[in-house]
Amino acid sequence: MSLKFRLIVMNFLQFAVWGAYLTSMSRYLGPAGLGAHIGIFYSVQGIVSIVMPAIMGIIADRWVPAQKLLGVCHLLAALFMLSAGLYGLNAGAEVSFPVLFTLYTLSVAFYMPTLALSNSVAYSILERGGMDTVRTFPPIRVFGTVGFIFTMWFVDIVGYQTTSMQFVVSAVIGLVLGAYAFTLPNCPISTDTKDKTLFQALGLDAFRLFRQRKMALFFIFSMLLGVSLQITNGFANPFIASFESLPEFANTFGVQHSNILISLSQISEALCILLISFFLRRYGIKKVMLIAMFAWVLRFGFFGLGNPGNGVWLLVLSMLVYGVAFDFFNVSGSLFVDKETPHTIRASAQGMFMLMTNGVGATIGTLGAQWVVNRFTSWQDLIVNGQMKSLMVGDWQSVWFIFAGYAMLVALLFGILFRYKHERTY
Repeated sequence: MSLKFRLIVMNFLQFAVWGAYLTSMSRYLGPAGLGAHIGIFYSVQGIVSIVMPAIMGIIADRWVPAQKLLGVCHLLAALFMLSAGLYGLNAGAEVSFPVLFTLYTLSVAFYMPTLALSNSVAYSILERGGMDTVRTFPPIRVFGTVGFIFTMWFVDIVGYQTTSMQFVVSAVIGLVLGAYAFTLPNCPISTDTKDKTLFQALGLDAFRLFRQRKMALFFIFSMLLGVSLQITNGFANPFIASFESLPEFANTFGVQHSNILISLSQISEALCILLISFFLRRYGIKKVMLIAMFAWVLRFGFFGLGNPGNGVWLLVLSMLVYGVAFDFFNVSGSLFVDKETPHTIRASAQGMFMLMTNGVGATIGTLGAQWVVNRFTSWQDLIVNGQMKSLMVGDWQSVWFIFAGYAMLVALLFGILFRYKHERTY
């Protein structure tokens, strides 16, 4: 079995674990009586991302080979996720928030570091195999998105979107990946990290970049844009499902298979990765980031205007622009950091970028989004086609237009304040 194929399997499983619940978890939490806490469940991913990846990175650098640590993290994450799923099944409609949230948080705390660890494992294996990571890794990474879409579709088709079985599906895949990781080629610990201080190992020395106006503004706006990252993951599914309360939309494909409709976002994400290099070379980081910011405006705006019936084309457009909104921000931002920072703190700077976006920004965004959603909508038990269903209904249009307005404000401020002269060097 070739190294590339083995890494394809690893990436497929890595994101299949996440795709099993990330976009559908909110559909379960609502009927389980935890609808008001959706933002907290999603924000905990950002909270643990502030600390756990750095800690696991230090362990992988100094003491435990990355592929073994990857396996241990996945096994622990899977066991806690399995516990959450089985608890949810046994509790039925009497789910305790402290119990489910604790089990879920412990699982996420061990899963989130694997996003970076899996990349480290892949880079190490490819380099030791004599392959160019820049050319070889992106096609391998695309299969991660394929895995994410696969479990999204599976959970949708078998009817697990509104039950805690989605956590069980995630856990089973995690157990398989945990065992599989131990069979991967060895990734030796680094020898150049022994003399690093804890301050350096945690990436805190990257804070010196805030002395530069350009980098300070970039990181601040990265945080502000990071606010948008998890909003649709948490609330797109309940929004689309809310149309089931209206007879004219109740039996439309989008309502009945909301996860499949949302998966168009991940398909777009996979395709847009191929456009980034061209756009960066031609337009530079400022224009590319502005494109991403205005794509977020369209992402939210199309949600506000669309519906699963005659307006489904607007929802489809929202899914398609997600690839631009997500990739042009995350990937191009990472490349900008790599280009603009000294090599001595480049890894720390990348950690800072992730901290500001997926840590601080995403946490603020999901908690803020929950507050907005709670102001305009509520979970209600309604009779649909003769069956009692719990749906999140209310003024969703105002919700999405508020998010679109926020993204527009960030884009305008970035365009005015961030000054960067583009040179076609990458």
